[in-house]
Amino acid sequence: MSDQRTVLLDCTLRDGGYYNNWDFDEALVQDYLQAMAAISIDYVELGFRGFPASGFRGAFAYTTDSFLRSLNVPDGLKIGVMVNASEVLGHADGMLPALRHLFTPAEQSPVQLVRLACHIHEFEAALSACDWLCEQGYSVGINLMQIADRDPQEVERLARLAQGHSLDVLYFADSMGSLSPDQTSAVVQALRRGWQGALGIHTHDNCAMALANTLRALDDGVSWLDSTVTGMGRGPGNVRTEYLVIELMAKRSRPVNVAPLFNLISRHLQPLQQRHGWGTNPYYFLAGIYGIHPTYIQEMLADSRYAEEDLLVVIDFLKHQGGKKFNPGTLESARHFYSGEPQGTWSPRELIAGREVLLLGSGPGVARHRQGLEDYIQRAKPFVIALNTQGDVAGELIDARAACHPFRLMADCREHRRLPQPLITPAHMLPAEVRAALEGKKMLDFGIAVQSGHFSFARQHCILPTSLVAAYALAVAASGEASRILLAGFDGYSADDPRTLEVNQMLEAYQRVPSAPELLAVTPTRYQVPCGSIYAL
Repeated sequence: MSDQRTVLLDCTLRDGGYYNNWDFDEALVQDYLQAMAAISIDYVELGFRGFPASGFRGAFAYTTDSFLRSLNVPDGLKIGVMVNASEVLGHADGMLPALRHLFTPAEQSPVQLVRLACHIHEFEAALSACDWLCEQGYSVGINLMQIADRDPQEVERLARLAQGHSLDVLYFADSMGSLSPDQTSAVVQALRRGWQGALGIHTHDNCAMALANTLRALDDGVSWLDSTVTGMGRGPGNVRTEYLVIELMAKRSRPVNVAPLFNLISRHLQPLQQRHGWGTNPYYFLAGIYGIHPTYIQEMLADSRYAEEDLLVVIDFLKHQGGKKFNPGTLESARHFYSGEPQGTWSPRELIAGREVLLLGSGPGVARHRQGLEDYIQRAKPFVIALNTQGDVAGELIDARAACHPFRLMADCREHRRLPQPLITPAHMLPAEVRAALEGKKMLDFGIAVQSGHFSFARQHCILPTSLVAAYALAVAASGEASRILLAGFDGYSADDPRTLEVNQMLEAYQRVPSAPELLAVTPTRYQVPCGSIYAL
């Protein structure tokens, strides 16, 4: 397979599975296979081949031989699977026993092509796995990931290593979607100086360059081209099969009927795209520019707890801290920022002890019942804490503001400097750039730590199950020994919104603390707390 005939490989079900846990409907799969045959795709990489992972994953996460035999694959369409090199190289029994567990000889399997995805540090060891797979009769490819920022001499050295092994095609992946066409060409040239066989390219569309990079690589002699229908793939996705096929129609001698492909898109892929939202956007573009793994963006876009300003601050955090490899723990650290022992220098008792505390949340209930709230504040004189920059109540009636999330603080620092109220915040624990942005602002330093399932409050700090500012404000009031805590503007979200569960769990944890002051929502709420009326107090 080292000739220069263009080979098209569609990996929609493999790369697209990151959005739906590789659980595709039977009707979609059948329409997909027929469409691939109609446009003369050479290989369909139907999924991964690997070892059990935690949580549910559909059949295309494992693509066992028995499952593949159950599919009605059109004649002439060849089947490929991908193996993450880390799974076999790091297997407890060793690489060869792991491979023997995953693969029978090719003559006994419906699989014709096996590709290994590996990072730079795994490449040399993965070549030995390629040799074994070739001995079993498979066509073999290797995907070299995260190559964009590597020195050309290192790329050439790796290509020379591959030259001495059994390998049908050497792929490189623009994993961060950061390459330009000229940079793509430079990578191809470096690989070609060390490798004489077929080259392949797998592009990501962070910067909307996937098609341009693929076509430049083709002009430079790359003969194996990856794509996915509608670009469905991890993060912003890949070069679109429909675009690539149209571009190459005049250059390929094989028949092309795009009608089944367009039917597949309108019937199956567009509804999926509307649900899961792959495709390039400014956040993926920034991630590509800064070399940040697109899964960080994908995870945040799918999590309604992240506001737009949160995404920007996380991107900035990862730009400096390093985000080339996706790590859920890194994302959680970026979301919370809090580490080590909580510390603070201010005690809420100074202002709150024995007083009723009114917390003003961000919900529309504050504006809707402003008159009742202001009348009550003027009459009963509670200590009023507004969350973040809440401004629906007259400023002179607000005693302090509470904010603890660095993302919100970064976004709101200019507003906080303008607002007259002192800011209750874990000042000593905030990142240096946040403290600098709040320079000159009066801050009441109340420490915080985030620990799952834990809710407690001490004299000058608290430990919370979440970094929600509502939890922080409750802890401030409880630490200050409030006589009662009134909640306004805690309207809540829809029942299926994940924020509803997070807030309810937080409120339940608070109410289980023996010393916690009682709660009373005084504007309408969907949360599981006692509710009264501001007009009846």
